[in-house]
Amino acid sequence: MHKRHYILPLFFAVALGVYAQEQADTTDMFYGHVDLEAATVTGVTGRTRLSASPAPIKLVVANDLRGISASNVVAALATQPGMAVLTTGSGISKPIIRGLGFNRIVCMADGVRQEGQQWGGEHGLELDGQGIDRIEILKGPASLMYGSDAMAGVLIFHTNDVREEGAHGGSVDAEYQTNSGLWNYSLNYGGNHGGFVWDGRWSQKAAHAYKNKYDGYVPGSQFAEQAARAMLGLKKSWGHSLLRLSYYHLNPSIIEGERDGATGELEAPDGWRGTSYKRTLPFQHVHHYKAVWDNDIRLGAGRLLATLGYQQNQRKEFEDMTAEYALYLKLHTLTYDARYVVPFSGDWKLSVGVGGMWQHALNYGEEELIPAHKLFDIGGFVTASKRVGAFNFSGGLRYDHRHLSADAADALPPTPVRRQSMPFAAGQKALNYSGLSASLGGVWNVQRGLNVRLNLARGYRAPNMAELASDGVHEGAVRYERGNATLKPEHSWQGDLGIDYVNAFVSLQAALFLNRIDNYIYLRRTTEVADALPVYEYSSGDARLWGFELGADVHPIHSLHFLTTFSYVQAVQLHQPALTKYLPQTPAPRWTGELKWEITHDLVRLGASPLALQHAFAAVGVEVNLRQGHCYLLDGTETPTPSYTLLGFSVGTDVCWRGKKRVELTFIADNLLNRAYQSHLSRLKYVDVNSLTGRTGVFNPGRNFCIKVGVVL
Repeated sequence: MHKRHYILPLFFAVALGVYAQEQADTTDMFYGHVDLEAATVTGVTGRTRLSASPAPIKLVVANDLRGISASNVVAALATQPGMAVLTTGSGISKPIIRGLGFNRIVCMADGVRQEGQQWGGEHGLELDGQGIDRIEILKGPASLMYGSDAMAGVLIFHTNDVREEGAHGGSVDAEYQTNSGLWNYSLNYGGNHGGFVWDGRWSQKAAHAYKNKYDGYVPGSQFAEQAARAMLGLKKSWGHSLLRLSYYHLNPSIIEGERDGATGELEAPDGWRGTSYKRTLPFQHVHHYKAVWDNDIRLGAGRLLATLGYQQNQRKEFEDMTAEYALYLKLHTLTYDARYVVPFSGDWKLSVGVGGMWQHALNYGEEELIPAHKLFDIGGFVTASKRVGAFNFSGGLRYDHRHLSADAADALPPTPVRRQSMPFAAGQKALNYSGLSASLGGVWNVQRGLNVRLNLARGYRAPNMAELASDGVHEGAVRYERGNATLKPEHSWQGDLGIDYVNAFVSLQAALFLNRIDNYIYLRRTTEVADALPVYEYSSGDARLWGFELGADVHPIHSLHFLTTFSYVQAVQLHQPALTKYLPQTPAPRWTGELKWEITHDLVRLGASPLALQHAFAAVGVEVNLRQGHCYLLDGTETPTPSYTLLGFSVGTDVCWRGKKRVELTFIADNLLNRAYQSHLSRLKYVDVNSLTGRTGVFNPGRNFCIKVGVVL
C-alpha cells in the first residue's frame, strides 16, 4: 500500500490526541451502551422499553453505522450479532437472521413492509440508507404485528424526518471509497412550524468495479443508485398524520464470472476499464415507488395507529444494449394496517389490530421466471403485556389467511425444459393458506442493569410463487430455477433464552435459541442443465436450527472500550444422510473484536478560536470468520469455505463552531491486509473456474479506504 494511505489516519489520530484535554469520568459515552431502561423499541407488542421486551432485539443507532463502510444499509448490519448478509458484489445485499433469510424476514420502512421481489437471490432491499436514525433487529418469529412471513425476524428502519416544534435545518453528507471508487452524497432539509412538518431528501451513489488481488477488477460489479423522498404532515397534541413519498432507482450490472480459458482472466467487453462507471451487459434497472399515509391518533385512553401504503416495483434485465428488456417483472403492492393500543386495568397494555396486503405481479418481458399472479393477505392479532413486580410478561396470537391465484393470460405451454404441471391451470385454480402464530415470554428485571429473558414463539409462512412455480432462467443469479408445486407451508417453534448485564464499566449479553421448522423450503442444485445453466430446484424437509450469540463491552475507564461478539448457528435437515444433512446458506461462525478509544466526549477548544472538537474516537477492529464445513453437498449445491480474518481501522470527530456541531468527519479502513477471501454466503463463490489457478468463483473486495463528511445546516 502506498505510504500516503497511512499518513492521513495517523496524522488525524495524533492531532486529536494533542488537542484532547483530560476529561472527568462520565457515563454519557458517545460510543457507550444503549441504555436499556430508556431505549424504546416497537417490534414485538408496540412501543415499549427495551428492558421489558422478552424477545431478542438489537437496537442499532446512527452512531453505530457511522464507523462502517458499506455499499448499502443492509451490508452495514453484517457484523451485528446473529446477522449475516448474502452478497452479489454489485451493491446488492440480502439480510440473514440466525441462518434464515429471503421471504422469512420482513423489512419495515416508513411504517410498511418493503415489498420488491425479495424471493430472488440477487434482489436487494430498495431502500436509501441515508437518513436512517436507528434500526431494530428482531430475531425470531415473536413479532405478531407484521404478518406471518416474519418467521426469521423483522428489520425495522426508522428515519429522523419529524423534527420538534420550531426546529428546522438540514444536512449535506458525502462519502468516497477507494476500492470501487464509490461516491455518495445526500442532501436533506426539513422543519416543523406550528405542527406542520415537512422533510425532503435526495441521494445519489455510483461505483465502478471493485477489485481484489486474485481477480483484479471484477466486470459487472459496478452500479449506480438514485433516491428521493418527501414528507408532509401534521404533528399535534392529538398525534400525527404524515404522508411519505419515495422513489428509488438501482442500475446494477450483473457479474457472470465467465473466464477466458487460456488466461483464466474474467471476461470483459473490448476496451473495458475497471475504473469506468459505465454499465456492462447484462445489467438491471430497478425502480421502486412508494406512498405511505401514516397516522398515530390519541383516541380515548389509547392510541389508534393506521397505515396505508402503495408500492410499485419494476425490475428489468437487459442482455443486449439495443434490444428491449429480456425480463420485466412488475409488482403492485397495497399494504394496510390498523391497531388500537390501550392501557387496560393498571399495568396491563393491550393491542388489537388487523393488517395485510394485496399484490399483483405481472410479466412484460420475453422471458418468464414466475407466473403473473395475485395475492391477498389478511391477518388479525391481539397482544398483551403486564408488569408484575420485577417481571414483565407479554404475548399474543395472530391468525393469517392468504389467497394466491395465477392470471389466466400467463399460463405458458409446456416445453422440453418447462415442467408439465403448474400449480395453477390457466387461472382456474387458486391456493389458500391459513396459519396461526403465537408468542409468550417474560423478562425478569433482577436488578437495575441485569435482565433475564425467556420467550417461546410459534411461526408460520406460506410458500411464495417463486417457490411454487418459478421456471426459467434467472440471469442475475446465473442459474435456471424451477419451483415445486407440492410445497407445504412452513411451521416453526422457537425458544429464546437471554441474559444481559450493564453497569458503568461493563456490558454483557448472551442469547441461546432453538428453532424447529417443519416443511423448511430451500433451493438446491440438480444434475440437470438448461439454457447452458445449472438447474436449481426448490425442495423441503424438516429442519432444526440452534445457536447462540455472545457480546461484551469492557471499559475499565470510560474512554477506552474493548468490544467483542461471537455468533454461531447450526442448521440441519433432520433424518438425512451426510450429503444433505446441513441446510444451505448457513452463516459461518464469526468472532469480532474492537478496541475503541473515545478521545473526548465534551468540547475541546482549539486554541482561542470558537472552533472545537467533540466526540472524537479512534478504533481498531478485527473480524474472524471461521471455517464453514457444514454445507449442503449434494450435486455441488455448496462447498466448504475456509476461514479468513479481516483487520480494520476507523477514526472520527465532530467539528463544532461556537458550541454547535457543524461537521462530522470519519475515516475508515477495511481489509487492511488486503486479504483475498470468499464469504460463505456469496453467490459468486460458484461461478466459473480459473483454469490457471484452479480457484472457483469470484472473490470479495480487497483493501478499501472510506472517508465520510457530514455538514449540518
